[in-house]
Amino acid sequence: MSKTFRPLTILIAGLLAVAPFAFSQTENQGQGQAVITVLPKKSDAPTVPDVSEQNIQVQVDGKQSQIVNWQPLRGSQASVELVLLIDDGARTSLGREFDDITHFVQSLPPNVKFTFAYMGNGRAVLSGPFTSNHAEALQELHLPMAAPGYSASPYFCLSDLAKNWPSRDRSARREVIMITDGVDYYHLQYDPEDPYVLAAAQDAVHANLVVYSIYWRNVGPADRSWYENNAGQNLLLEVTDATGGNSYWIGFGNPVTLQPYFEDFSRRLNNQYELGFAAPLRGKAQVETLKVKINAPDVKVTAPQQTWVAPAGVATE
Repeated sequence: MSKTFRPLTILIAGLLAVAPFAFSQTENQGQGQAVITVLPKKSDAPTVPDVSEQNIQVQVDGKQSQIVNWQPLRGSQASVELVLLIDDGARTSLGREFDDITHFVQSLPPNVKFTFAYMGNGRAVLSGPFTSNHAEALQELHLPMAAPGYSASPYFCLSDLAKNWPSRDRSARREVIMITDGVDYYHLQYDPEDPYVLAAAQDAVHANLVVYSIYWRNVGPADRSWYENNAGQNLLLEVTDATGGNSYWIGFGNPVTLQPYFEDFSRRLNNQYELGFAAPLRGKAQVETLKVKINAPDVKVTAPQQTWVAPAGVATE
């Protein structure tokens, strides 16, 4: 009897031995990446401490994920592509901020390629290709059209920019600063489930954009309403939170100067990391929720709340 069952026992043991390997080969694994901003908790701190991979926890779709890459994005090798996306329905008083905009663009380091784009009729109309010649790019700065609702929707325009990003350089960070009131003229109410806002956020996440917004009132009746102003700011916040950027405003009026906003953006740009991670793939590439926690004293983290997860070995874009 013992001789009869011995081969069967050996066979079962062999199957159990290879089972983990077989599972690992068939398991549907995905990958993702995100740009993470790390700043000191105290705004007056002179330097930002380095954060190691061991201090980071990542969850995708509520599940713990393995970190496969964590590196600082600093210096001349950390290339950036930046679009300043201006609402063509903005009040022409934006012109008084042109000195701040000019100073900001001139201060960009050589590793930042830059261009302007203007929101019009649901599109992001680029002033030209990306260039590291910032003085040349500034020649395309002009007053907005100041026509009520001219953008159609700032979220249509952001989606258009995300889908038609004017570069195929996957090694560069993609950053956007929107100057707009954030009012969706196709959905004139505050609705956190606004389909155009949700679509813009997902398109931006898919294209690996980090989106920032500066609130500037547009012309037209929508900007005479406290309710619409509040709605616009909150909708912009949804997009910037989803992509790991930041929203800037002071109350419901236009700021006296844009300089503090540009200074904060520049500081964030100089303190970003690239995070790569593995995550389960639910059938196909799609947007998933992302949560990043850093267990380190004296720092705060700004991470996108959404991420694009694609099949392992395939470009995430």
